[in-house]
Amino acid sequence: MVTTAPTTARRLLPLLGPAVAVGVGAALVLLGVSVVAEKLQHVLWGNLPDALGVGRYSIGWMLAVLTATGIAVGLVVWKAPGHAGPDPATTGLVDPPLGVPVLPGLLVATALALAGGVSLGPENPITAVNVALACALGKRFATPVPAEIWIMLAAAGTIGALFGTPVGAALIIGETLAARPAPGALWDKLFAPLAAAGAGSLTMVLISHPSFDINLPPFTKPGYGDILAALVISTVGAALGLVLVYAFPYAHTAFRRLRNPLLMLTAGGLTLGLLGALGGKLTLFKGLDEVKTLAAHPDAYSTGRLALLTGVKLAALLVAAACGMRGGRIFPAVFVGAALGLFAHAVVPAVPPALGVTCAVLGVLLAITRQGWLSLFTAAVLVADTAVLPILCLAMLPAWLLVTGRPQMQLNEDGTSLR
Repeated sequence: MVTTAPTTARRLLPLLGPAVAVGVGAALVLLGVSVVAEKLQHVLWGNLPDALGVGRYSIGWMLAVLTATGIAVGLVVWKAPGHAGPDPATTGLVDPPLGVPVLPGLLVATALALAGGVSLGPENPITAVNVALACALGKRFATPVPAEIWIMLAAAGTIGALFGTPVGAALIIGETLAARPAPGALWDKLFAPLAAAGAGSLTMVLISHPSFDINLPPFTKPGYGDILAALVISTVGAALGLVLVYAFPYAHTAFRRLRNPLLMLTAGGLTLGLLGALGGKLTLFKGLDEVKTLAAHPDAYSTGRLALLTGVKLAALLVAAACGMRGGRIFPAVFVGAALGLFAHAVVPAVPPALGVTCAVLGVLLAITRQGWLSLFTAAVLVADTAVLPILCLAMLPAWLLVTGRPQMQLNEDGTSLR
């Protein structure tokens, strides 16, 4: 029997209220954790070193703060109920809901890592928290709705809040739905997630006014040489990302040999401090603000400096993800790609900075996330020029051919790479 339009509308309309509520709640959770982390960051990297009379980003202070962050997160993971969630090396962006008792430890561990300068973003743990809360509250207070719907609403609301636009969430959820085909029109399936994403992004925009535009010089007149450059840069970015992917299980195994979470995360924090001492302030934290700093003066950095920033941030992302720090990989991967793209511009000045950055970010994200729409969208929103979109779509093709079928930056329970 064919479902009529009024019947479909009656089925979708009751989801609108829960979707908006989940989207707003997801954004408020993200905002709350971000505010706490920012305030703690100001204390750790501003008030405290000033009071002690040491340099805010001196080598000694970076070593001290990141090692202390490792100890603090290690204690939370070791002693908190549920150990702040499963091993983050085995989880993706959207996973089955965690138990509610796990969430306080996960939130504390995430805020500590964000404030302490760890090279991870908030996306994975905040999505996990929002998914768990949506499923728990929905089951208790709302009319019967399948758990899969609550998961999708929470994921969409969080992604919409992270990017400040529902477009990214719609693309990512659409990609997820394509991997799990089911009867029905695509936009019927996207109706409630898009409402959640719109509510989450609008809440974020009204409160904090986020922007991903890094204000690179405009790219308005693409030429034939730009197409060749885009193909090469995106492929190099993907290859660099695959280096990280292939190294991931080995780094994870090395840290797991320490067995105790406190030891693993302390060792990870110390290693991150050493990398920060090598790369400097720009290689700390999740990376989005640092990308904007880097892009403010694209010609101010030597090729050697940009190569160092790229390598150190890549290593910092590897260590942070492998040692058990709670956080996501999208934002630090964006920094890696931005530094690589500016390196390409420094080596070949004819390569426009906007083209180099977006294509390198695209390639790195494809290798690390293995999500095409997410990678394309994230690269595109870094610049305000629509002229780069056709070239990005072409640049995506060789990069995808390189990464498809390869191991992912996610591990099975036995420590082997997920494929």
